[in-house]
Amino acid sequence: MTLSKTRTSFYRRLYVAHLVATGTASVPAITAATGMPRRTAQDTLGALGELDILCEFEHLAGERHNIGAYVIRDWGPIDPAWVAAHAERLRVALGYPHRQSGEG
Repeated sequence: MTLSKTRTSFYRRLYVAHLVATGTASVPAITAATGMPRRTAQDTLGALGELDILCEFEHLAGERHNIGAYVIRDWGPIDPAWVAAHAERLRVALGYPHRQSGEG
């Protein structure tokens, strides 16, 4: 089944939110987990608010520059349990590589 651009965008946002919630919470980690370009990862993180998912960047205390991680503060109308239960289906539909156990 070929996904529409709308569905692909929606699935990508859900999957990235799931990654952040499970500890894959930086742009480099997301790009490594998905193979998506850095700009796509950044744009997707920025677009989570369009789904009313509140995702914020937390700077690590004492670190310079943009060292830190993203955190999901509120899932809004999205059920994070549903996303977690269907994360593998989302990953496969998007064509992302299999995550090794122990990965963020």
